[in-house]
Amino acid sequence: MAAKKQSRGNVGELPGKLLARSFFEASPEHVSLALLGKVLTHKTKQRLLAGRIVEVEAYLGPHNDPPDAAAHSYRGPTPRNQVIFGPAGYAYVYSIYGRYFCANISCEIEGQAGCVLLRALEPMLGLDQMARNRGLEPGAAAKDLTSGPSRLCQALGLTRELHNGLDLVDKKSPLQVRDDGFLAGRVVTTARIGINPANPALEWPLRFALAGHPCVSGPKQMRG
Repeated sequence: MAAKKQSRGNVGELPGKLLARSFFEASPEHVSLALLGKVLTHKTKQRLLAGRIVEVEAYLGPHNDPPDAAAHSYRGPTPRNQVIFGPAGYAYVYSIYGRYFCANISCEIEGQAGCVLLRALEPMLGLDQMARNRGLEPGAAAKDLTSGPSRLCQALGLTRELHNGLDLVDKKSPLQVRDDGFLAGRVVTTARIGINPANPALEWPLRFALAGHPCVSGPKQMRG
């Protein structure tokens, strides 16, 4: 009965407790590791959608030595990336290929850029709605719902227009990160995925994932 209730994802059933802003006021590497096992929630008018964070990537600001050439903040603040130079704990959502989205969370103190890319979730609440959002049949495999940064945005209905700049630590925000007491266990650390082979940051070990989790994205040898 409890599992069935979770799958419906009724509005109002927020799991755990809301994270504080201080949680995100640290380096992206530190925040990345701490985020594993936390719960991302999206409260819509119809459903509460939620998933456990099982894979992330850290992107460092231009104050890092050396600067992270793979980060959107590499060349300084612009209208597009301003969120990641602002206060910690805000959603930075950007589009790729003109039709998909990726969701990040800003880190560091205000004025110092840094963010964490959400790469994969374990679906927890609202799985039927996630499947519809992805154009899949009810009962679709969890990894087909939220394994990969664009898939998880599609499953949770996240877009730049509606969600970029939302405060994830505001109790009134429809998009939040919460702690339900889950312990992450063993973590795998690898190079980030999808970095240009000519980029000097190609091999930086800034991708973190729960070891062996079926929802982790990327090649099998990178899942741990």
